[in-house]
Amino acid sequence: MMHRNPFPPLNRREMLSRIGAGFGTLGLAGLLAPEAAAAQAASPLAPKVPHFAPKAKHVIQLFMPGGPSHVDTFDHKPEIAKYQGQRPDIVNRKTLRNTKNGLFPSPFGFKQYGNSGKWVSDIFPHTAQHVDDICFIHSMHTDIPEHAGAMLMMNLGHLQPSRPSMGAWLTYGLGTENQDLPGFIAMSPRAQPRGKLANWGNSFLPGAYAGTYVNIASMSKERIIHDLKNKWLPRATHRQQADLLTRLNQIDLERQQSDQQLEASIQAMEMAFRMQFAVPDVFDTSQESKTTLEMYGDSEYAKGCLLARRLVERGVRTVQLSHSIDGYDIAWDTGHGDIAGGHKRLADACDQGIAALIKDLKQRGLFDSTLVIWGGEFGRAPTSEGQKGRDHDHYGFTVWMAGGGVKPGFSYGATDEFGCTAVENRVHVHDLHATILHLMGLDHEKLTYRYSGRDFRLTDVHGKIVHDIIA
Repeated sequence: MMHRNPFPPLNRREMLSRIGAGFGTLGLAGLLAPEAAAAQAASPLAPKVPHFAPKAKHVIQLFMPGGPSHVDTFDHKPEIAKYQGQRPDIVNRKTLRNTKNGLFPSPFGFKQYGNSGKWVSDIFPHTAQHVDDICFIHSMHTDIPEHAGAMLMMNLGHLQPSRPSMGAWLTYGLGTENQDLPGFIAMSPRAQPRGKLANWGNSFLPGAYAGTYVNIASMSKERIIHDLKNKWLPRATHRQQADLLTRLNQIDLERQQSDQQLEASIQAMEMAFRMQFAVPDVFDTSQESKTTLEMYGDSEYAKGCLLARRLVERGVRTVQLSHSIDGYDIAWDTGHGDIAGGHKRLADACDQGIAALIKDLKQRGLFDSTLVIWGGEFGRAPTSEGQKGRDHDHYGFTVWMAGGGVKPGFSYGATDEFGCTAVENRVHVHDLHATILHLMGLDHEKLTYRYSGRDFRLTDVHGKIVHDIIA
C-alpha cells in the first residue's frame, strides 16, 4: 500500500514565504520573552507565606476508598467476641444497615506493639512496627454511609462534587516548592477512586491548583504522564514557541478581562513545558538503591508510596495515593462479603509500602515536615452482613496520621466497647480538615476564596482544630 508523503516538495516562492514568516515569529518571540519570563515569575504556584509557622510543609494522603473496617485493623474490640451474635442496646440505638444481624468478631488476631502498647490487627504487621510514630484518631465520624458522598466529604469537605479538593486548597494557600512539577499529584494503582476527578479537582479555584492524576500501572518514566514531550522540536525552539503562545493567550485574556478556562489553559501549557524534563526524573525509580526498592516491596501501591516520597522530596506540596486492586474503585468495599479474604488481600498489597514510607521519610529527614494521613471515607459495622461480611458504619471509624507535627505513639478519642459509634472526643471530617490546615500553617477560617457572591472554604462553616493531637 502506498503512503502519501506528509512533507511534499516546496517551490522557491513557498520556501521563502515560510522562512520569512518563521524569522518574523522568532523575532516577535524574542521581543516578548521578558514579558513571558515576568508572567512565569508571577506563577500562581509560587510558594506563599502561611498564616503562621507551620508544623508540616507537605501532605501525603494514603486514601483507602471503600471503607476499611476499623474493628479489623486498628481499633481492637475484644468485647465483640464476648457478645457474638447479640445486639446490645448501644448497637440497637444506631440505624445500621442489616440491623437484624448480631455482633461479628474479627477473623483476625490482634497484638500489642511498641512502647505505646498499641493493639494492631495481624493483617498490618509492617505498619504495626511504627505505632510509636503514629497518632491514631479512633473517634472519626461523617455524615452519610454512602461511598460517593462520603468520599467527597473526606476529600472535599462536601457531599457534592462542586467544591475544590483538600489538595487544591492546600496548593492555593501555600503554592509549591518546585515550579517544574504540579503542586498537587493524585495517584492510584489502575482504578481511580469513585468520583474520579472530583477527588483532586479545583472546582471554582483557578485551574493551576487542580491535582494532576497519575496511573501507577504506567510506571514507564516516558509514559507516566502522556503527551509531555515534543519530539519534533529542540528545547530552545519549543521554549520560544511556548512563550509566544503564552503571550498571545495573555493578550486575549486581557481583552476578555476574565476567562477561567483560558487562564487555566495558559497555566497548564506552561506547566506541561516544564514537566517534560522534571517528570521522567522523579518517576524513574531505577535511581533508587536495591535496599530501598526491597524495603518498599513490589506491589503497585508500594511503588506509589515510593513515588510519594520522591515527590515530596522534590518539593511537591500534596500527594494523594488512593488504594485500588483489580481495577475496583472502592477496593475496601469487599468487606461486604468477605472481611477475612478481602481485607487481608488489600492489607497485603499496601502494608509493607506504608511502613517503608514512614521509615524512608525518617531516614531522609523528611518525616517531621511531612504529614502522612491514612484512612477511608468511613468504617464498618461490628455486626455481620451475611456470614462473613460487614456493612458500612459512618458513626465511628479510625484515621491515623504520622509525622508533620502530630503526637507520636498517641491514641485520641474512642468508639464504644463494640466499635459501633464514636463516644469520646468525637472528630468530624470538618475537624480533621481544620487540623490538617492548621498543621500546614493555615487558618481554616481565613483560607477563603470569593466565588458566586460569597466566601468559600474547605471546612464550610464548620471545623474545630483538634489541638490535643498536635505535638
